[in-house]
Amino acid sequence: MIEALLAAPPRLGRVRVLAIDGPSGAGKSTLAAQVVAGLRARGCRTALVSTDAFATWEDPVAWWPRLVDGVLRPLAEGVDGVYRRMDWTTGVPRPGELVRVAVPEVLVLEGVSSGRTSVRPLLSGLCWLSGGSEAERLAKTVARDGERAQAELGRWQRFERGWFAVDGTSEAAGIRLS
Repeated sequence: MIEALLAAPPRLGRVRVLAIDGPSGAGKSTLAAQVVAGLRARGCRTALVSTDAFATWEDPVAWWPRLVDGVLRPLAEGVDGVYRRMDWTTGVPRPGELVRVAVPEVLVLEGVSSGRTSVRPLLSGLCWLSGGSEAERLAKTVARDGERAQAELGRWQRFERGWFAVDGTSEAAGIRLS
């Protein structure tokens, strides 16, 4: 995956963007961390941005303009990006710390909707990670986020099932992993 990404042309100014998308609990964050580590081991300036830093239970995908205006547009222009990360520490998301994104050679964008239709022309790579059955992913996510999140996670899974069906993310991905 890393070799193919580095061989692909940059499409966000001089930045290559890899989106790692898929349903909740599929392992996107883990894979993204591995890819970032692999890129950095090669001496590649790499930044990681997660859609979890933007999304809330009530706003699963409509926050996208904040990512475009704060990160993607500035990076395309060769300028550092900035965004305000959602703070999930209390279980109720609220605006948290300001995060600066230095212009990288590769931006790894991971999370639900990171490979959405509107961003695909800017991507150098799109990876879809399916991560097993819905029940397995729900159990893994509840184990990670706590029992109190189960009802919200169930609602989230229903939302993302519809989102991915309409957006066609899996079908558009050049790399598909389970």
